[in-house]
Amino acid sequence: MDQHLSIEKTEIQGLYVVNPASYKSDEDLIVETYNSQELLKNSLNMTFVQENQSMSVKGVLRGLHVQKNFPQGKLVRVVRGKIYDVAVDTRTTSSTYGDWYGVELSADNKKQFYIPEGFAHGFYVISDIAEVCFKVSDYWHPNDEIGIPWNDPELKINWPIKENEMPIIADKDLHYDSFSLLKEKLVQREE
Repeated sequence: MDQHLSIEKTEIQGLYVVNPASYKSDEDLIVETYNSQELLKNSLNMTFVQENQSMSVKGVLRGLHVQKNFPQGKLVRVVRGKIYDVAVDTRTTSSTYGDWYGVELSADNKKQFYIPEGFAHGFYVISDIAEVCFKVSDYWHPNDEIGIPWNDPELKINWPIKENEMPIIADKDLHYDSFSLLKEKLVQREE
């Protein structure tokens, strides 16, 4: 492949949108979905230990999840369908603490979302079905997971949900403390 991935900075330090390199011929399309050398050239140096794939139907909203003592960085991409992917800065010493950034990821645009450790993460499924792949920098520790309500009034995330529609939310995601109460739990992580 002659071309390499390109990186889009966001307003939040450490959070990037990755546009992978691709090659198209009359017969096929090849997409280089991961290249550690290219990421390192751009100072994106997370080491990934596991890759997960999920499938969800239209209207599902997952998150916002963060691990308290075993924070996970992620590289998220969509292999089928379309999602709106969101990361919230939960690094309590960050100048952008509490800021969020959202990006549309799809099988068509092939964009990826590079989310460093210390961020809450969630997504909303826009298409009929979406399959999401995400590399993670630490293993899942279910007893360590905490979260933020998807509709937290302090964060004011602008999800692409139509008026009078209610997203489909897992039971565990309905019982998170507000963002304002999350900071105490997160400070323990950084001590």
